[in-house]
Amino acid sequence: MGLVMGQFSESFPPIMDGVGNVAKNYAYWLNKKYGSCYVITPHFPNHTDNEDFEVLRYSSISIPTRYPYRTGIPKLCAPFMKRLKQISFDIVHAHTPFSSGNIALDTARKRGIPIVASFHSKYYDDFLESLKFEGAARFVVSKVVDFYNSVDAVWTVNRSTAETLREYGYKGTIEEIPNGTEYETVEDKEKECEKINSQFGFTPDQLVFIYVGQMIRQKNTRTLIESLALLKQRGLDFKMLMVGQGYALEELKALSKSLDLDDRVSFLGPIYDREYLKSLYCRANLLIFPSLYDNASIVVREAASQCCPAVLVEGSNTAEGITDDFNGFLTKDGAENIANRIVKAVENPQKLVEVGRNANKTVYTNWESIVDEVYGRYMEIIKVFSKMRA
Repeated sequence: MGLVMGQFSESFPPIMDGVGNVAKNYAYWLNKKYGSCYVITPHFPNHTDNEDFEVLRYSSISIPTRYPYRTGIPKLCAPFMKRLKQISFDIVHAHTPFSSGNIALDTARKRGIPIVASFHSKYYDDFLESLKFEGAARFVVSKVVDFYNSVDAVWTVNRSTAETLREYGYKGTIEEIPNGTEYETVEDKEKECEKINSQFGFTPDQLVFIYVGQMIRQKNTRTLIESLALLKQRGLDFKMLMVGQGYALEELKALSKSLDLDDRVSFLGPIYDREYLKSLYCRANLLIFPSLYDNASIVVREAASQCCPAVLVEGSNTAEGITDDFNGFLTKDGAENIANRIVKAVENPQKLVEVGRNANKTVYTNWESIVDEVYGRYMEIIKVFSKMRA
Protein backbone atom coordinates (compact mmCIF):
# COMPACT_ATOMS: atom_id res chain seq x y z
CA MET A 1 0.00 0.00 0.00
CA GLY A 2 1.38 3.40 -0.98
CA LEU A 3 0.66 6.80 0.43
CA VAL A 4 -2.67 8.57 0.00
CA MET A 5 -1.90 12.19 -0.87
CA GLY A 6 -3.83 15.32 -1.79
CA GLN A 7 -2.77 18.32 -3.88
CA PHE A 8 -4.97 21.32 -3.01
CA SER A 9 -4.73 24.08 -5.59
CA GLU A 10 -6.70 27.17 -6.60
CA SER A 11 -5.69 26.63 -10.23
CA PHE A 12 -5.67 23.50 -12.34
CA PRO A 13 -6.23 22.82 -16.05
CA PRO A 14 -7.98 24.19 -18.02
CA ILE A 15 -6.43 27.18 -16.23
CA MET A 16 -2.90 27.13 -17.60
CA ASP A 17 -0.50 28.61 -15.09
CA GLY A 18 2.58 27.51 -13.19
CA VAL A 19 0.82 26.54 -9.97
CA GLY A 20 -1.71 24.36 -11.78
CA ASN A 21 1.16 22.80 -13.70
CA VAL A 22 2.93 21.95 -10.44
CA ALA A 23 -0.21 20.43 -8.89
CA LYS A 24 -0.88 18.37 -12.01
CA ASN A 25 2.62 16.96 -12.28
CA TYR A 26 2.91 16.26 -8.55
CA ALA A 27 -0.37 14.35 -8.74
CA TYR A 28 0.53 12.49 -11.93
CA TRP A 29 3.91 11.19 -10.79
CA LEU A 30 2.96 10.57 -7.15
CA ASN A 31 -0.12 8.65 -8.29
CA LYS A 32 1.89 6.70 -10.86
CA LYS A 33 4.82 5.74 -8.63
CA TYR A 34 4.02 6.10 -4.96
CA GLY A 35 0.36 5.49 -4.14
CA SER A 36 -2.88 7.39 -4.68
CA CYS A 37 -2.93 11.13 -5.25
CA TYR A 38 -5.95 13.40 -5.58
CA VAL A 39 -6.31 17.00 -6.73
CA ILE A 40 -8.74 19.34 -4.94
CA THR A 41 -9.60 22.51 -6.87
CA PRO A 42 -12.52 24.83 -7.77
CA HIS A 43 -15.10 23.78 -10.35
CA PHE A 44 -14.53 25.15 -13.85
CA PRO A 45 -17.59 25.56 -16.13
CA ASN A 46 -17.97 23.31 -19.17
CA HIS A 47 -14.84 21.34 -18.37
CA THR A 48 -14.54 17.59 -17.85
CA ASP A 49 -11.41 16.25 -16.18
CA ASN A 50 -9.61 13.41 -17.93
CA GLU A 51 -6.62 12.66 -15.74
CA ASP A 52 -5.03 9.43 -14.53
CA PHE A 53 -5.90 10.49 -10.98
CA GLU A 54 -9.12 11.71 -9.39
CA VAL A 55 -9.90 15.43 -9.40
CA LEU A 56 -12.35 16.66 -6.74
CA ARG A 57 -13.97 19.98 -7.58
CA TYR A 58 -16.10 22.20 -5.35
CA SER A 59 -18.65 24.83 -6.37
CA SER A 60 -17.04 28.09 -7.43
CA ILE A 61 -17.58 31.60 -8.70
CA SER A 62 -15.38 33.67 -10.99
CA ILE A 63 -12.99 36.30 -9.62
CA PRO A 64 -13.88 39.45 -11.63
CA THR A 65 -10.44 41.04 -11.37
CA ARG A 66 -8.49 37.83 -12.10
CA TYR A 67 -10.02 36.07 -15.09
CA PRO A 68 -10.02 33.06 -15.58
CA TYR A 69 -9.48 32.25 -11.89
CA ARG A 70 -12.27 31.03 -9.63
CA THR A 71 -12.83 30.53 -5.92
CA GLY A 72 -15.45 29.09 -3.62
CA ILE A 73 -16.32 27.84 -0.15
CA PRO A 74 -15.66 24.09 -0.21
CA LYS A 75 -17.56 23.40 3.02
CA LEU A 76 -20.78 24.62 1.40
CA CYS A 77 -20.50 22.06 -1.41
CA ALA A 78 -22.11 18.94 0.07
CA PRO A 79 -21.22 16.42 -2.70
CA PHE A 80 -17.60 17.56 -2.60
CA MET A 81 -17.37 17.32 1.20
CA LYS A 82 -18.94 13.86 1.17
CA ARG A 83 -16.33 12.58 -1.29
CA LEU A 84 -13.48 14.33 0.53
CA LYS A 85 -14.41 12.62 3.80
CA GLN A 86 -14.19 9.22 2.09
CA ILE A 87 -10.49 9.63 1.29
CA SER A 88 -8.03 8.47 3.97
CA PHE A 89 -5.22 10.95 3.38
CA ASP A 90 -1.78 10.34 4.87
CA ILE A 91 -0.58 13.84 3.97
CA VAL A 92 -2.04 16.91 2.24
CA HIS A 93 -0.22 19.59 0.26
CA ALA A 94 -1.61 23.12 -0.18
CA HIS A 95 -0.44 25.08 -3.21
CA THR A 96 -2.49 28.11 -2.14
CA PRO A 97 -3.36 29.91 1.11
CA PHE A 98 -6.93 30.55 -0.06
CA SER A 99 -10.04 28.37 -0.41
CA SER A 100 -8.31 25.13 -1.44
CA GLY A 101 -5.51 25.72 1.06
CA ASN A 102 -7.93 26.35 3.90
CA ILE A 103 -9.81 23.10 3.27
CA ALA A 104 -6.43 21.33 3.20
CA LEU A 105 -5.55 22.84 6.59
CA ASP A 106 -8.96 21.96 7.99
CA THR A 107 -8.61 18.38 6.72
CA ALA A 108 -5.14 18.00 8.21
CA ARG A 109 -6.06 19.31 11.65
CA LYS A 110 -9.29 17.32 11.96
CA ARG A 111 -7.59 14.08 10.92
CA GLY A 112 -4.29 14.54 12.70
CA ILE A 113 -2.14 14.35 9.56
CA PRO A 114 0.65 16.65 8.34
CA ILE A 115 0.16 19.47 5.87
CA VAL A 116 2.78 20.92 3.53
CA ALA A 117 2.22 24.36 1.97
CA SER A 118 4.10 25.70 -1.04
CA PHE A 119 4.55 29.45 -1.49
CA HIS A 120 4.23 30.07 -5.22
CA SER A 121 3.20 33.67 -5.88
CA LYS A 122 3.94 37.29 -5.03
CA TYR A 123 0.55 37.76 -3.41
CA TYR A 124 1.19 41.36 -2.42
CA ASP A 125 1.43 42.33 -6.10
CA ASP A 126 -1.88 40.59 -6.80
CA PHE A 127 -3.64 42.23 -3.88
CA LEU A 128 -2.32 45.68 -4.73
CA GLU A 129 -3.47 45.30 -8.34
CA SER A 130 -6.96 44.27 -7.19
CA LEU A 131 -7.42 46.44 -4.08
CA LYS A 132 -5.52 49.58 -5.26
CA PHE A 133 -4.57 50.39 -1.66
CA GLU A 134 -1.26 49.47 0.00
CA GLY A 135 -2.69 49.21 3.51
CA ALA A 136 -5.36 46.76 2.43
CA ALA A 137 -2.82 44.73 0.44
CA ARG A 138 -0.49 44.50 3.45
CA PHE A 139 -3.36 43.42 5.69
CA VAL A 140 -4.35 40.57 3.37
CA VAL A 141 -0.69 39.51 3.06
CA SER A 142 -0.55 39.27 6.87
CA LYS A 143 -3.39 36.74 6.65
CA VAL A 144 -1.40 34.80 4.06
CA VAL A 145 1.54 34.67 6.49
CA ASP A 146 -0.83 33.44 9.21
CA PHE A 147 -1.72 30.53 6.94
CA TYR A 148 1.91 29.54 6.41
CA ASN A 149 2.52 29.82 10.16
CA SER A 150 -0.25 27.24 10.66
CA VAL A 151 1.17 24.39 8.56
CA ASP A 152 3.79 21.73 9.31
CA ALA A 153 6.21 22.38 6.44
CA VAL A 154 6.69 25.33 4.09
CA TRP A 155 8.28 24.93 0.68
CA THR A 156 9.40 27.42 -1.95
CA VAL A 157 10.94 26.85 -5.35
CA ASN A 158 14.20 28.74 -4.78
CA ARG A 159 16.15 31.03 -2.45
CA SER A 160 14.75 34.24 -3.94
CA THR A 161 11.19 33.08 -3.37
CA ALA A 162 12.03 32.20 0.22
CA GLU A 163 13.31 35.75 0.67
CA THR A 164 10.00 37.10 -0.65
CA LEU A 165 8.09 35.08 1.94
CA ARG A 166 10.47 36.37 4.64
CA GLU A 167 9.80 39.94 3.48
CA TYR A 168 6.10 39.26 4.03
CA GLY A 169 6.87 38.46 7.67
CA TYR A 170 7.22 34.67 7.79
CA LYS A 171 9.96 33.60 10.22
CA GLY A 172 9.71 29.80 10.20
CA THR A 173 11.73 27.13 8.41
CA ILE A 174 11.58 27.09 4.61
CA GLU A 175 12.68 24.25 2.33
CA GLU A 176 13.50 24.68 -1.34
CA ILE A 177 11.97 22.21 -3.80
CA PRO A 178 12.50 23.30 -7.42
CA ASN A 179 10.06 23.02 -10.30
CA GLY A 180 10.49 20.85 -13.37
CA THR A 181 8.82 20.14 -16.68
CA GLU A 182 7.24 17.04 -18.19
CA TYR A 183 8.88 17.71 -21.55
CA GLU A 184 11.66 15.61 -23.03
CA THR A 185 14.05 17.24 -25.48
CA VAL A 186 12.86 16.52 -29.03
CA GLU A 187 15.12 14.29 -31.08
CA ASP A 188 14.20 15.70 -34.49
CA LYS A 189 14.30 19.47 -33.95
CA GLU A 190 14.29 20.19 -37.68
CA LYS A 191 11.00 18.32 -38.14
CA GLU A 192 9.33 20.22 -35.29
CA CYS A 193 10.55 23.55 -36.65
CA GLU A 194 9.26 22.73 -40.13
CA LYS A 195 5.76 22.16 -38.71
CA ILE A 196 5.70 25.60 -37.09
CA ASN A 197 7.29 27.28 -40.12
CA SER A 198 4.58 25.80 -42.31
CA GLN A 199 1.77 26.93 -40.00
CA PHE A 200 2.96 30.52 -39.61
CA GLY A 201 4.74 31.02 -42.92
CA PHE A 202 8.15 31.46 -41.28
CA THR A 203 11.34 31.00 -43.26
CA PRO A 204 13.88 28.60 -41.71
CA ASP A 205 16.14 31.50 -40.67
CA GLN A 206 13.31 33.73 -39.34
CA LEU A 207 13.97 35.02 -35.83
CA VAL A 208 11.09 33.86 -33.61
CA PHE A 209 10.51 35.01 -30.03
CA ILE A 210 7.93 33.65 -27.62
CA TYR A 211 6.23 34.69 -24.39
CA VAL A 212 4.19 32.13 -22.44
CA GLY A 213 2.23 33.18 -19.38
CA GLN A 214 -0.70 35.11 -18.01
CA MET A 215 -1.57 38.29 -19.86
CA ILE A 216 -1.52 40.48 -16.78
CA ARG A 217 0.26 43.74 -15.97
CA GLN A 218 2.19 42.22 -13.07
CA LYS A 219 4.25 40.19 -15.54
CA ASN A 220 5.70 43.32 -17.16
CA THR A 221 3.85 42.58 -20.38
CA ARG A 222 3.40 46.23 -21.42
CA THR A 223 7.16 46.75 -21.18
CA LEU A 224 7.64 43.62 -23.28
CA ILE A 225 5.40 44.96 -26.05
CA GLU A 226 7.13 48.35 -25.91
CA SER A 227 10.53 46.66 -26.29
CA LEU A 228 9.26 44.89 -29.42
CA ALA A 229 8.30 48.25 -30.91
CA LEU A 230 11.86 49.45 -30.35
CA LEU A 231 13.21 46.34 -32.08
CA LYS A 232 11.02 47.04 -35.10
CA GLN A 233 12.17 50.67 -35.19
CA ARG A 234 15.77 49.44 -35.28
CA GLY A 235 15.04 47.23 -38.27
CA LEU A 236 15.28 43.83 -36.59
CA ASP A 237 13.31 41.23 -38.54
CA PHE A 238 11.44 39.07 -36.00
CA LYS A 239 8.12 37.44 -35.19
CA MET A 240 6.70 37.31 -31.65
CA LEU A 241 4.30 34.64 -30.39
CA MET A 242 2.29 35.63 -27.31
CA VAL A 243 0.75 32.59 -25.58
CA GLY A 244 -1.72 32.92 -22.71
CA GLN A 245 -4.82 34.66 -21.43
CA GLY A 246 -5.65 37.13 -18.67
CA TYR A 247 -7.44 40.34 -17.79
CA ALA A 248 -4.95 42.54 -19.71
CA LEU A 249 -5.14 40.61 -23.00
CA GLU A 250 -7.29 43.14 -24.87
CA GLU A 251 -5.24 46.00 -23.44
CA LEU A 252 -2.04 44.38 -24.76
CA LYS A 253 -3.59 43.75 -28.17
CA ALA A 254 -4.57 47.42 -28.37
CA LEU A 255 -1.08 48.51 -27.33
CA SER A 256 0.48 46.25 -29.94
CA LYS A 257 -1.78 47.69 -32.62
CA SER A 258 -1.06 51.28 -31.57
CA LEU A 259 2.67 50.57 -31.86
CA ASP A 260 2.22 49.19 -35.40
CA LEU A 261 3.17 45.64 -34.41
CA ASP A 262 0.34 43.76 -36.12
CA ASP A 263 2.79 42.32 -38.66
CA ARG A 264 5.18 41.18 -35.94
CA VAL A 265 3.13 40.01 -32.94
CA SER A 266 0.63 37.14 -32.87
CA PHE A 267 -1.61 36.63 -29.83
CA LEU A 268 -2.35 32.90 -29.77
CA GLY A 269 -4.47 32.74 -26.61
CA PRO A 270 -4.11 29.85 -24.17
CA ILE A 271 -2.65 26.65 -25.63
CA TYR A 272 -3.94 23.47 -24.02
CA ASP A 273 -2.12 21.09 -26.36
CA ARG A 274 1.14 20.59 -24.49
CA GLU A 275 2.86 18.89 -27.44
CA TYR A 276 2.02 21.82 -29.69
CA LEU A 277 3.42 24.22 -27.09
CA LYS A 278 6.59 22.14 -27.00
CA SER A 279 6.89 22.56 -30.77
CA LEU A 280 6.60 26.34 -30.36
CA TYR A 281 9.42 26.32 -27.80
CA CYS A 282 11.45 24.19 -30.17
CA ARG A 283 11.04 26.72 -32.98
CA ALA A 284 11.60 29.84 -30.87
CA ASN A 285 15.05 31.39 -30.75
CA LEU A 286 14.33 33.20 -27.48
CA LEU A 287 11.81 33.13 -24.66
CA ILE A 288 11.30 36.76 -23.66
CA PHE A 289 10.07 36.80 -20.08
CA PRO A 290 10.73 40.11 -18.29
CA SER A 291 8.42 39.35 -15.35
CA LEU A 292 9.35 40.72 -11.93
CA TYR A 293 6.29 39.00 -10.47
CA ASP A 294 7.07 35.30 -10.95
CA ASN A 295 8.96 33.30 -8.37
CA ALA A 296 10.51 30.56 -10.51
CA SER A 297 8.59 30.38 -13.73
CA ILE A 298 8.12 26.90 -15.15
CA VAL A 299 8.11 28.32 -18.68
CA VAL A 300 11.84 29.05 -18.40
CA ARG A 301 12.43 25.34 -17.77
CA GLU A 302 10.00 24.34 -20.49
CA ALA A 303 11.83 26.50 -23.01
CA ALA A 304 15.20 25.17 -21.81
CA SER A 305 13.97 21.62 -22.40
CA GLN A 306 13.94 22.51 -26.12
CA CYS A 307 17.23 24.45 -26.04
CA CYS A 308 15.45 27.82 -26.14
CA PRO A 309 17.21 30.29 -23.80
CA ALA A 310 15.36 33.02 -21.92
CA VAL A 311 15.79 36.79 -21.66
CA LEU A 312 15.10 37.65 -18.01
CA VAL A 313 15.40 40.70 -15.78
CA GLU A 314 18.48 40.45 -13.59
CA GLY A 315 17.70 40.26 -9.89
CA SER A 316 14.20 38.88 -10.48
CA ASN A 317 13.26 35.71 -8.62
CA THR A 318 12.84 33.76 -11.82
CA ALA A 319 16.36 34.70 -12.96
CA GLU A 320 17.90 32.70 -10.11
CA GLY A 321 20.23 30.06 -11.57
CA ILE A 322 20.75 31.97 -14.82
CA THR A 323 24.24 33.19 -15.72
CA ASP A 324 24.27 35.88 -18.37
CA ASP A 325 25.62 34.72 -21.73
CA PHE A 326 26.01 31.15 -20.45
CA ASN A 327 22.56 29.60 -19.95
CA GLY A 328 20.39 32.65 -20.57
CA PHE A 329 20.44 36.40 -21.04
CA LEU A 330 19.98 38.94 -18.27
CA THR A 331 19.00 42.58 -18.61
CA LYS A 332 18.00 45.52 -16.50
CA ASP A 333 14.28 46.31 -16.51
CA GLY A 334 12.84 48.75 -19.05
CA ALA A 335 11.89 48.54 -22.72
CA GLU A 336 15.14 50.09 -23.94
CA ASN A 337 17.27 47.71 -21.87
CA ILE A 338 15.31 44.64 -22.94
CA ALA A 339 15.50 45.63 -26.61
CA ASN A 340 19.25 46.22 -26.34
CA ARG A 341 19.78 42.80 -24.75
CA ILE A 342 17.75 41.03 -27.40
CA VAL A 343 19.72 42.70 -30.19
CA LYS A 344 22.99 41.65 -28.58
CA ALA A 345 21.75 38.10 -27.94
CA VAL A 346 20.79 37.45 -31.56
CA GLU A 347 23.74 39.13 -33.27
CA ASN A 348 25.81 35.93 -32.93
CA PRO A 349 23.65 32.96 -34.05
CA GLN A 350 26.27 30.39 -33.05
CA LYS A 351 26.50 31.83 -29.52
CA LEU A 352 22.70 31.88 -29.29
CA VAL A 353 22.57 28.15 -30.04
CA GLU A 354 25.34 27.48 -27.52
CA VAL A 355 23.50 29.34 -24.76
CA GLY A 356 20.36 27.34 -25.58
CA ARG A 357 22.26 24.08 -25.23
CA ASN A 358 23.70 25.21 -21.90
CA ALA A 359 20.18 26.06 -20.72
CA ASN A 360 19.13 22.54 -21.65
CA LYS A 361 21.98 21.08 -19.60
CA THR A 362 21.68 23.32 -16.53
CA VAL A 363 18.12 24.71 -16.30
CA TYR A 364 16.01 21.84 -17.61
CA THR A 365 14.90 19.21 -15.08
CA ASN A 366 12.11 16.70 -15.62
CA TRP A 367 9.21 16.40 -13.19
CA GLU A 368 9.75 12.73 -12.42
CA SER A 369 13.08 13.38 -10.70
CA ILE A 370 11.62 16.34 -8.80
CA VAL A 371 8.67 14.29 -7.57
CA ASP A 372 11.00 11.52 -6.43
CA GLU A 373 12.46 14.13 -4.08
CA VAL A 374 8.97 15.30 -3.08
CA TYR A 375 7.95 11.77 -2.11
CA GLY A 376 11.09 11.35 -0.01
CA ARG A 377 10.32 14.56 1.85
CA TYR A 378 6.70 13.51 2.38
CA MET A 379 7.90 10.31 4.04
CA GLU A 380 10.27 12.24 6.32
CA ILE A 381 7.54 14.74 7.26
CA ILE A 382 5.08 11.95 8.08
CA LYS A 383 7.71 10.20 10.20
CA VAL A 384 8.59 13.33 12.19
CA PHE A 385 4.92 14.27 12.57
CA SER A 386 4.07 10.81 13.90
CA LYS A 387 6.89 10.96 16.47
CA MET A 388 5.74 14.38 17.68
CA ARG A 389 2.22 13.07 18.22
CA ALA A 390 3.31 9.85 19.92
